[in-house]
Amino acid sequence: MGIKERKSRHKEDLRKRILEAAKKLFVSAGYEATSIRKIAQEIEFSPTTIYLYYKDKSDIIYALHQEGFLMLRQDFQPLMQVESPFERLKAIGKCYLRFALTHPDFYEVMFMMKDPMKYLEVNCVDGEWEEGERVFDFLLHTIRDCQDAGYFSKMDTVQVAVQAWSSVHGLCSLHVSGHLKSMMEVVLKEDDQERMIEQAFRVFVHYLELTK
Repeated sequence: MGIKERKSRHKEDLRKRILEAAKKLFVSAGYEATSIRKIAQEIEFSPTTIYLYYKDKSDIIYALHQEGFLMLRQDFQPLMQVESPFERLKAIGKCYLRFALTHPDFYEVMFMMKDPMKYLEVNCVDGEWEEGERVFDFLLHTIRDCQDAGYFSKMDTVQVAVQAWSSVHGLCSLHVSGHLKSMMEVVLKEDDQERMIEQAFRVFVHYLELTK
């Protein structure tokens, strides 16, 4: 490996370390309580080093936001091959749930923290949100295919998509925030969150099936 390639790999590795440290602090301590200096301390570099990669912490949290949506979109990609639109819709829901269970820290940054959206408001023209729109467009396209197959035929496409997303997001946010675990332990005297989420998702899918 040449000098140029080693330098490029070093830069990419350091960028990943910065993002990982920032994600950890944003989720554990909160965005406002996290500073560039604290991120630098986490990776044992000077704050000046971080400024070579990101202009401020809002730039860092938006980079995490983008990376999370890229991961989610890559998870969705194979689902394009599912011919049955309703089966594809169910697969999207399961994939979304699995992403939240596997990457709760990314999920919190992407869907539960306000700060990346504030970055969008300030820095993106006309509120453009390319990475989020690509993911939502895949859901919209699947809903339209479902309508062509006879599902949700008398309902507005966007409203159905928002309802489907918000229903699954509710399960995910309860899990990520810890509310689901607490409720299950206190009320239900059990702690198998994944089983509870799977059962709740099946109830939601059954409701969707009744709309045909």
